[in-house]
Amino acid sequence: MSGVLTVILVIALVAVLAVLLVGVYGMGRGGAFNAKHGNKLMRWRIILQLVAVGIMLMLFFANQS
Repeated sequence: MSGVLTVILVIALVAVLAVLLVGVYGMGRGGAFNAKHGNKLMRWRIILQLVAVGIMLMLFFANQS
């Protein structure tokens, strides 16, 4: 079980990093892309971070003996 959660956690963390990088890049460039997608990307980052923290908590409780 913890092996599966670890893989899901890595996927969630990569997703957080990808959304963060796209959002920061868009903010740096500005323009229409940032105006249209900037806030949505940062909201998705927060949601994905919440999911990642939840998975970390599940891993913590799954590994306690």
